[in-house]
Amino acid sequence: MEPYVTSENIGMKARQWLGGIEPFNQHQMQLDPERAALMVIDMQNFFLDPSSPTYTCGGSAIIPVLKRLIATFRSAGRPVIYTRHVHHPNLSDAGIMEWWWEGMCLEGSPESDLHLEIAPLPNEKVILKHRYSAFYNTDLETVLRCLKTEDLVVSGIMTNLCCESTARDAYYRDYRVFFLADGTGSINEEMHLASLLNLAYGFAFVTSAEEMIQQVEKSKVK
Repeated sequence: MEPYVTSENIGMKARQWLGGIEPFNQHQMQLDPERAALMVIDMQNFFLDPSSPTYTCGGSAIIPVLKRLIATFRSAGRPVIYTRHVHHPNLSDAGIMEWWWEGMCLEGSPESDLHLEIAPLPNEKVILKHRYSAFYNTDLETVLRCLKTEDLVVSGIMTNLCCESTARDAYYRDYRVFFLADGTGSINEEMHLASLLNLAYGFAFVTSAEEMIQQVEKSKVK
């Protein structure tokens, strides 16, 4: 099956997606870089290896975009927070997910590692999670509160599962959510676009990584 998006055409595709959801993407916001954090969700080998049963082609397409976005946040001294979706080798924390999905991403396995091109620095926070949302039974909310975060930029995979769940939970906690059309990916275009539409309507301002980069860069020259 051909991927619905590639690193070469993602810019054009994102413009199409943003144009399609524009009537519902009415809560436009300007990022406050001094109160912003970047979430990089589940960019792990388990989802990015083409031989994996959970390969997410949209994740491979966004790697160059995320490299630039991460570098911009780091250069501005803003936090980059990663997540890894993992389960204990004995599956004691798997629950319903054990039979819902083919294969489990196990703690300590090479598959659970984050992609080397966008790997975290030693001083950057990595959240280990066992369910879709990065907020569920993790210390993410404590970390964001200590960082005095108000604006959360959501990137990573999968658009319609972990990214969307995290964005919804952030909205419930009164964070301003910036969700990236070209910085999130799924397994097909229908799922990706459906999430962009739903989030724009009720939970987030759907925008582009380039727009976030420009707003962070602009703050550095003031």
